[in-house]
Amino acid sequence: MKKNEPGRDALDQVKRIRRRRHRSRRPKATIPILAAIDLGTNNCRLLIAVPAANGSLRIVDSFSRIVRLGERVASTGVLGAAAMDRTVAALKICAERIAKHGATKVRAVTTEACRQASNAAALVERVEREVGIHLDIVAPAEEARLAALGCAPLIGDEYDGALVFDIGGGSTEAIWLERVDGRPKLMHFASVPTGVMSLAEVGMSYPDMCAKTRESFAAVRRAMDEKGAFDSARHHLLGTSGTVTTLAGIALDLPRYVRSKVDGTWHEAADMCKVMERLVGLSRPERVALGCVGEERADLIMPGCAIYGAIAAAWPCMRLRVADRGLREGILRDLMTEAKA
Repeated sequence: MKKNEPGRDALDQVKRIRRRRHRSRRPKATIPILAAIDLGTNNCRLLIAVPAANGSLRIVDSFSRIVRLGERVASTGVLGAAAMDRTVAALKICAERIAKHGATKVRAVTTEACRQASNAAALVERVEREVGIHLDIVAPAEEARLAALGCAPLIGDEYDGALVFDIGGGSTEAIWLERVDGRPKLMHFASVPTGVMSLAEVGMSYPDMCAKTRESFAAVRRAMDEKGAFDSARHHLLGTSGTVTTLAGIALDLPRYVRSKVDGTWHEAADMCKVMERLVGLSRPERVALGCVGEERADLIMPGCAIYGAIAAAWPCMRLRVADRGLREGILRDLMTEAKA
């Protein structure tokens, strides 16, 4: 049958219909829904996101609850029954939200409290049995890598790199990121087994906490200097944790904490020192009255200030950038890469 012969138009129409039907039967590309859980010594945090077209992440849900998993672990060496109960209850909420959003890729990590506790395996087994989530007890190096991956987008364009630090409940990670060929490279990291909860439970005075932490982080700086020259004028501090986000909220004079107003903000190091001096002069009820502190952080903000002060002394950069992000965002970026593979 030649072109334009009778019946040609009808035949072409049939072929077009068949092609459309064939295309409609092809499986549609689905956008992966990613979920990350960071179970720390003090907090249980969930973040659910989907990859955006520009390579970033679009957050669709989040959850955070203080569970104090590491309560007295430093002195007893075990996770307490009440702490595990609180943790499992929080993880059940996480599981419900993950199921609600239909997350296709999930990773849950836990850090220093479980690294220290001799009965951590019992918690992992219980969570898997009762919640259906597998907890991955990550090593300090993996914790540092994930924190760096989550915070790296906030390194200032005009700087050579940053000292990323994550003040946790049971440990503090210090990570030197240097920009090499336009990309952040991890030059050195250290995990110091001192966090806001473990330091608070020792019962030290604030001056004693400052002395202890300064000694610890001065040693980290000396070890870092063996890897290369860290120029404080060409680097900035990049902090992620409840301590620095709280300090930033106070510095911004927020009546209550708002993540969107804190994440990514720049602060002069000298201004942060003034905020800490102000907190040191307050009584506990006065700290509780601050909207960005409240009852739950009133006893932890002072150990946090001691740790931050020690970091600022060891790496005397002029500016600090505050990140309300870290491990969870690092996990999500890993999951996003896996989803593309």
